[in-house]
Amino acid sequence: MMWRLKFFLDFEKEEKWLEEMAWKGYQLESNTFGYTFGYTFRYTEPEDATIKIDHRVFSRKSDFINYCTLFEDSGWEHIAGNRWSGTQYFKKVDEESEDDIFSDPMSRAGKYKRLSKTFLELAICYLPILFLFMYSNTMNLGAFVNPKELYLTPGLWDKQGVSFLWSLLFETPFALMRGLFLTFIPVVTCMYFVCSYKANRLYEERR
Repeated sequence: MMWRLKFFLDFEKEEKWLEEMAWKGYQLESNTFGYTFGYTFRYTEPEDATIKIDHRVFSRKSDFINYCTLFEDSGWEHIAGNRWSGTQYFKKVDEESEDDIFSDPMSRAGKYKRLSKTFLELAICYLPILFLFMYSNTMNLGAFVNPKELYLTPGLWDKQGVSFLWSLLFETPFALMRGLFLTFIPVVTCMYFVCSYKANRLYEERR
């Protein structure tokens, strides 16, 4: 088994990369985080594989099974993804099948629209948490301007010499954890909004 960390928004680039990995003898086993981020490969014989990607989330297991069966009947094996993961991976197993799982540019571009919607929903889910932390003073926004506010040891900045150095070294790991907590939700929320925007741009370009 081999694990790779990589991020794609452009499914065509991701497909090309996965086909190159298959040519080197690495068959995609799973997508760890579900949104084109972490990949697990298994060693196999090198092959000239054709891999295509769709993006769909299913609320019902039966719908997901019917979805996979439809592609299998058309000569495409579902190799990675699940009903909740969003990103679905298919490998062509029937030489007589078409070289794409989509019949026209509009349906092919539709996966970017669905991806954009997924990222937007994730961003919106984080907004109430962000506002709650801001208005309850759980999140100290002043620390963005003055990082000293992350240090809570009384009188730390009035100390000198060895006493100051020891207190600073002791407090710094805790200050870093507070800083990570402070930035995590805003950064993730912004990241999801940006990804949603970029995925929608890809939809507009490819349709």
